Amino acid sequence: MKAQIQKYEEMCLNGHVALNTFLYDGWLLKFSEGYTGRANSVSVFYPSSMPFTDKVPFCEQMYKQQGLPCQFKITELDTELYDFLANRGYEVVTTTDLMVCDLSCPIKPDNDSKIEYIFSTTPEEWLPLFFKIHEINDAHDQGVYTRMLSKVLVDTIYCTLMYEGKPAACSSAAIENGYMLLQNVVVSSELRGLGLGKKVCRAILKKAFEAGAHHSYLQVVQTNTVAVNLYKKLGFEKLYSYWYMKK
Repeated sequence: MKAQIQKYEEMCLNGHVALNTFLYDGWLLKFSEGYTGRANSVSVFYPSSMPFTDKVPFCEQMYKQQGLPCQFKITELDTELYDFLANRGYEVVTTTDLMVCDLSCPIKPDNDSKIEYIFSTTPEEWLPLFFKIHEINDAHDQGVYTRMLSKVLVDTIYCTLMYEGKPAACSSAAIENGYMLLQNVVVSSELRGLGLGKKVCRAILKKAFEAGAHHSYLQVVQTNTVAVNLYKKLGFEKLYSYWYMKK
């Protein structure tokens, strides 16, 4: 399991890229002006040669200098760090599952005359629609995520679902060595309940399979039961959990 967790954690970083990173004694500190926890937290990758009593205060100071809260992304492998942080006053937030799906079986397309799919390998035309559907109106957040996407070096697919001629749902994929990170799945608040989330996922999974992906994986917050149930219906199964710890 240790090797699997490390593999997926590394691929997640390549598919959701932070603006700035700092490698520190086997830990990766990520900074992206506060946009998403994944891109603004400490990830543990390799064994430490320094004691936590030195490393954790260093991380706290680094995030303080960036005007950000210090938070650590913890998996089940990081038991000693978990105990140290808990004793230091850190608490668990945003417990998340990483789920995996085998794409070896071809995905059947959804036939619906009201729906059209628009695909691209670059985000320029997709991003404004994503921001609108996801209701990200803050110009700062829009700018940060635009810059984050520009740093992704693996193959990408961007999908917009048009419903009766209007943008209604989005999804995106980052593909590395046959593994597809499914992310940015969002449906317009006005059109939820029509099954569009499932349709936009199936569409991009099919496109990724045709592009050579043999597995898909994603990250979903455990309390988002609607999304968890959707992904289970699509064939995803939990591989492991991670969570953030912050004061």
